[in-house]
Amino acid sequence: MATESTLRFGAQTDEVTSLLRIVNMVRTGGATTRPEIGRITGLGRGVVTQRVDQAYEMGYLADGDYGPSSGGRAPRHVRFRSERGRLIVCALGALHIRVGIADLEGEVVDQTHTPWEISRGPEETLEMAMKLIDELITRTPGAPIWAVTVGAPGPVDFETGRPVAPPIMPGWNGYDIRSAFEQRYDAPTWVDNDVNLLAFGELVRRAGEDANLIYVKIGSGIGAGLLSQGHVHRGANGAAGDIGHVRVRESDALCRCGKTGCLEAVASGWALVKQAEAAIAEGVGGQLAAQHAAGETISPEDITRAADSGDALSTTLLQQSARVVGESIAALVNMFNPSVIVIGGVVAGTGELYLAEVRQRVYELSLPLATRDLTIVNSVNDEGEPLRGGAALAREQLFEVTFPRWFAEGKPTLSRFH
Repeated sequence: MATESTLRFGAQTDEVTSLLRIVNMVRTGGATTRPEIGRITGLGRGVVTQRVDQAYEMGYLADGDYGPSSGGRAPRHVRFRSERGRLIVCALGALHIRVGIADLEGEVVDQTHTPWEISRGPEETLEMAMKLIDELITRTPGAPIWAVTVGAPGPVDFETGRPVAPPIMPGWNGYDIRSAFEQRYDAPTWVDNDVNLLAFGELVRRAGEDANLIYVKIGSGIGAGLLSQGHVHRGANGAAGDIGHVRVRESDALCRCGKTGCLEAVASGWALVKQAEAAIAEGVGGQLAAQHAAGETISPEDITRAADSGDALSTTLLQQSARVVGESIAALVNMFNPSVIVIGGVVAGTGELYLAEVRQRVYELSLPLATRDLTIVNSVNDEGEPLRGGAALAREQLFEVTFPRWFAEGKPTLSRFH
């Protein structure tokens, strides 16, 4: 048997490798009894017993229920101890903060949120986020925090956990979000673009289905999360999927990033608000005009609600947005060849009105082979989706990417990540 010190210093012996494999096999449900573990790994009964007993001692596995008998003694299931640790997820949006706590299986056990403007800057925003998290920890006491994931509404360098010139996050460029959470919760932290968390959420919701997927979020900004074989494609610097700043033909609209003609400056929520206000100033009537005349500000949510009520201006604006978004998605389809495209975000909240225009442009402009098996659907618009996605991201990083690094410690520690 490998000694504790051998495991602690990370010697990747055959024993350590097989022990890691068995723990992950039980965790993912690949095998849940000792006979199943033996059949899949090819290890003898005595070796399987030794490895499983060691995993019990280390606190990763425990006895589960008894399985059905095939004539002899019923086999005892082995289970992963998902209650040993908890995961924190913090989803920062342009106009809200949403936080949750999940177990190691990714099940969100509690959550809360508050309206908040990300433009208030990193110090105030993270202070509020941590206040919400601390409240959750207080009302759901239990196992220690094993990991934190943070979603931010802008480009993020995944390796450093720092936003990179995020257009809708003034004051956040290069801010060390990861260290702020690691110092507060003494747990490894991963920071990613918020739409990648949504893509992970779809992966969880579609368990067992084809995981070549694009999640496109059309909200205050526009972005896409790219899933290839179940893993997020971030690119060399975390900029993959940032379609909000591709150029729209024949547009000279000024974008918040400082360039002109960006998709976000034409089709995002804030762009539609500007277009609605300009149309009203020119004398266009209707529901939005009445709201404006009453002294009320117009939001992207107001535009989608007005379109649902048949407002002509809102309907026209959303259809125009969907057409140019569809053109950009078509380019992604030709390059990435997904099996599923999920459309989410407040601007797409009118359902089929928006989706029909997107579908039409994608199928018009994409290669026949790329669209042969393509499905384009609306997001379920579940507010818990980024929290489930953030928990899935944490589990991927803990158990698929870094597990051998901290396995012998029995829990992830910051010393093993820096």
